[in-house]
Amino acid sequence: MPFSTATPLIDILRSPAARSVVDKVVPGRIDTLPPFFTGTTPPSFSAILSLREAVGMLQIKPDKVAAIEAELRALPLTDAEKAARCARYDNDVPTFALPAGRPRLLLFEKINGFRDGPSVDAARKALLGMAKRMGWSMVVTDKGGAFNPGTLRTFDAVIWNNVSGDVLTLSQRKALQAYLARGGGFVGMHGTAGDPVYFWDWYADRLIGARFKGHPSNPQFQEARIAVNKAHPLASALPAEWRMTDEWYSFGTNPRAAGADVLLTLDESSYKLADGLRMGDHPLAWTNCIGKGRIFYSAIGHLPESYSQAQHVSLLESAIGWAANRNAPCRAKG
Repeated sequence: MPFSTATPLIDILRSPAARSVVDKVVPGRIDTLPPFFTGTTPPSFSAILSLREAVGMLQIKPDKVAAIEAELRALPLTDAEKAARCARYDNDVPTFALPAGRPRLLLFEKINGFRDGPSVDAARKALLGMAKRMGWSMVVTDKGGAFNPGTLRTFDAVIWNNVSGDVLTLSQRKALQAYLARGGGFVGMHGTAGDPVYFWDWYADRLIGARFKGHPSNPQFQEARIAVNKAHPLASALPAEWRMTDEWYSFGTNPRAAGADVLLTLDESSYKLADGLRMGDHPLAWTNCIGKGRIFYSAIGHLPESYSQAQHVSLLESAIGWAANRNAPCRAKG
């Protein structure tokens, strides 16, 4: 794609020509951003922002944005810049020695955007322990090359462990879509739906079914009340409600509008959040269907201790078992 204000910020920062366009209009502004936002080696927060979303941080006026857009689109896209963009993707097809057990599960951990190491590591440890306890066959990879028809055919479900950033090539995206349409399962955890910007609309709007808006920051972690939809098929092992402490996501779109069957909702009166983050109806975990495929997502899971919290562990066990069962019914509310 040509350069524009919708280009991932990481690609603007890595291109001397594109960066010079911004520097010419707002000299020195990029240098005022925290290093957290301007890293050019993935994983980096700059991979989940575009210049358009960084306008506020850079204090660029609307008329200046239009000027930057025009100049960026006029830049030639060189072979070197194409190669630099492609460098954060891979087509390394892993070979797995699958342990005995069923269902067969692929735990995926490629991260180009924000990587919260403690939550990723805690989730992996908990899931591998869960697999051993439940008799599941689980392998782990950070290679996008695993998303090809032959490899995916091996697995009953894929689990995305706090994956952030655009991580699949176009052919890998198509392989995931076809896999789900034919009856594969998908389980997404917390940061898997926590990016401020997406560069694959189908992923945000159809697979997850909601777009991240933000979370409280003062304090970031709070105790809140979780209400359980006891009519949901995955609710049998869960209490009608429980309280726990975590980082609570708000979404700008409601997954119910994408046909999701909501399993958990968050009681907004039980914790502090800014008015801009209020949803009213605040889904926290849900299921959905794509073709014959079964989809589950839970926004719980930033704090490492959430992966040893009894109700959350019970939820994940039920959700993974359901997503990986090709005979399990999938109901979309729609």
